Amino acid sequence: MGNSLGCSASGERLVSAARDGDLQEAKALLECNPRLARYSTFGVRNSPLHYSAARGHHEIVSLLIESGVDINLRNYRGQVHRSDYLNGGTALHLAALNGHSRCVRILLADYIPTISACWNISKEISNDNRSISEFDEGALHEVINRAADGGITALHMAALNGHLETVQLLLDFGASVSEVTVEDGSTIDLIGAGSTPLHYAACGGNAQCCQILIARGADLTAENANGYASTMFTAHMFKFTMFMTCSYLHFHPSSLEVISVEKPNTVYVLRD
Repeated sequence: MGNSLGCSASGERLVSAARDGDLQEAKALLECNPRLARYSTFGVRNSPLHYSAARGHHEIVSLLIESGVDINLRNYRGQVHRSDYLNGGTALHLAALNGHSRCVRILLADYIPTISACWNISKEISNDNRSISEFDEGALHEVINRAADGGITALHMAALNGHLETVQLLLDFGASVSEVTVEDGSTIDLIGAGSTPLHYAACGGNAQCCQILIARGADLTAENANGYASTMFTAHMFKFTMFMTCSYLHFHPSSLEVISVEKPNTVYVLRD
């Protein structure tokens, strides 16, 4: 849609400003033409919102939303920093992937899009005792669990990359720990279709992310299409870590230091 506005040059300038965090340039361009907020790059359909969310430029994210951009715009075949494998992602996916919690908070807490059905239902609320808040909660649930191609949610991306604060924030806002991926043929499918955010956290090797997901109800025994439970990823990661540690110590014995012969569990430590 953006490329049909007849303002490609200005649109590309806004994309550059969003990518580079140039707030003043972005403001000037949007003051001249607020519709530029809906501009998307040719071919890959990345909007200024995608770029600013991916880079963590929260002030530009706010500015674009105030200009009326839809936070649920989807991109095509990545082409945003660190997300070339993510197809059909929204700005929320990209903010979560890179651990930009402030952008996540802006996208979810302050600017939840209104669902048209919610307005239709609200007309009937005066006839009963229901509150509009229940429908707002449904809107938030829909936005936060919206999947990119392959069924990947924002929580999957934050968990895979070990962004603990972002994982916590998404869970606090109601992200589901039970959403599973589907067969897509992308590189990230190597983890396996049917994977939950816990599978992704375990594959990423972040114990704290695993712990918080389990505390929020994630199923430790759930298996993906490859027959792996999250505990198997964790076990493989532990074995790999031990192998690498032993290999390092074999070739660098001087890195060991005796700290206490009376406490066999804490005899050796690695020097910095």
